[in-house]
Amino acid sequence: MNLEKLFTMQQALDEYIQSNKQVKEDVFSKKGLALLVELAELANETRCFKFWSEKGPSGQYVILEEYVDSIHFLLSLGIEKGFTDLESWPIENIEAELTDLFLLTNEAIISFLKSPTRNNYEKMWVLYGAIAKNLGFSGEEVLQAYIQKNETNYERQKSGY
Repeated sequence: MNLEKLFTMQQALDEYIQSNKQVKEDVFSKKGLALLVELAELANETRCFKFWSEKGPSGQYVILEEYVDSIHFLLSLGIEKGFTDLESWPIENIEAELTDLFLLTNEAIISFLKSPTRNNYEKMWVLYGAIAKNLGFSGEEVLQAYIQKNETNYERQKSGY
């Protein structure tokens, strides 16, 4: 999937929010924590780790919406560190259960926050791609859900979210 359009959309949203909220501080760590929280919310909706419960996962729409919440912060962190030249989603074939993918992704996010290198950034994308594949999301579904959520985020800002 081509990421240029997503970076452009996210940069515009970030600038809108930070201007609107008059943010002057460095928010890299806050965005990093937000990404970790969104990853946990996604895991919670999949219920993949809840061996003690018989309740199934949330619907695919809910899970996809949580997934793209993470993509917003993943893009935003890349913008913060100047990695907007990442034109396409780096893909590797990672065979792992969903619970393990969440743990690996959590580790990758923390590694990036401690050492924000291009390699660590791309590793997060690879793992998010593996999660999408495991959940059965196509690139087109992710793109459309991102665009829709981006619009929702503008509306939220306009209504005092």
